[in-house]
Order: sequence, then structure tokens, then C-alpha cells
Amino acid sequence: MNSKKELWILLASFVLPIALGTAFFYWNPTAFTGTTVNYGEFVNPIITTSKEDVRFSEKTKGTLQGLWTLAYVSKNCDSGCKRTLKDMKTIRTLMNEDMRRIQRMLLIDGTTNVEESGLLVAYPSVNLSQQLKRFPNNTLYLIDPLGNVMLRYNPQDLVIKRVLKDLKRLFKYSRIG
Repeated sequence: MNSKKELWILLASFVLPIALGTAFFYWNPTAFTGTTVNYGEFVNPIITTSKEDVRFSEKTKGTLQGLWTLAYVSKNCDSGCKRTLKDMKTIRTLMNEDMRRIQRMLLIDGTTNVEESGLLVAYPSVNLSQQLKRFPNNTLYLIDPLGNVMLRYNPQDLVIKRVLKDLKRLFKYSRIG
């Protein structure tokens, strides 16, 4: 009789937590709302890029492979563009030892005379331009080291501390780039 009691206690200790967890998950829909802790907006579905999608200018040679890229997409570089480029430089500088894992890029449809040290100037392909048209013009994107456009920020209300928190969280868990 004593061994049957021990068997039921042992069985309950394994089954009861699973049953309670499942019940909590399905009967309490407010517990898991699906919210995220990032401040940028996920690009859903992720836009994948290839070498042909980004054509770099002759003065700035680069690649999207291997480094995280803060890319500002615009048709022309006006005062708002220059302010965002300055914010991107500040973000990169504030990342301290991880700043070598980030590069800055101006992805522009038109012509520009912006020449800044450490800034890549590139032109999108027609395919990439079509995919980015779902989002507002003059948008800041985060591109992962594999070339996937994954997060976007509105530069008009850009809070540098929030972008830093997103990047630090990504770098903490990412071993690539």
C-alpha cells in the first residue's frame, strides 16, 4: 500500500506542473499578450537583401554582410536627413566597445553630395525600393549582419536611448556581426 502512495505522489509531481501550466496558458489570455520589449517596429515580413539590391557609390565601398547596419532611407538629403545622420553617429559612438559591430549607411534614391567619414552612401535597386515603399519615406532601418532589414524607427521622434537599448539587447544575444 505504501509503494502505491509513493507512486501516485511521484506521478503527480511530474504531471501536475505541466497540467497547471497548460491550463494557465489557455485559460488566461491576458498573461501572454504577445508584446515585445523592443522600441523599434519589426519589419514584418523581414526584407531580405542581396548584393544586387544595394549599389554603393564609388567613394564609399562596403557590404551589408558581417556588420549590423543603421540605414537611413531617403529620396534626398535635407536638414532632417543630416540630423538623423548625426543621431546615427551618436548612437554608434555611444555603443562603446560594440561600435565596431555597427556601420552607418545612407540609402538614397536621388543624388547627394554628403561626404562624411565612416558613412556609406548607397543606392537601392528597384526591387528593394518597391519593398521599402510599404513604409514612410525618410525612415531609419536596422539591418542584421546577414542583410535582413528587421527593425525600423521613425527619425522624427527618434529617442537615442531607446535605439541603444535595442542594440545592446541584440548584441547581448547575437554572436554574429
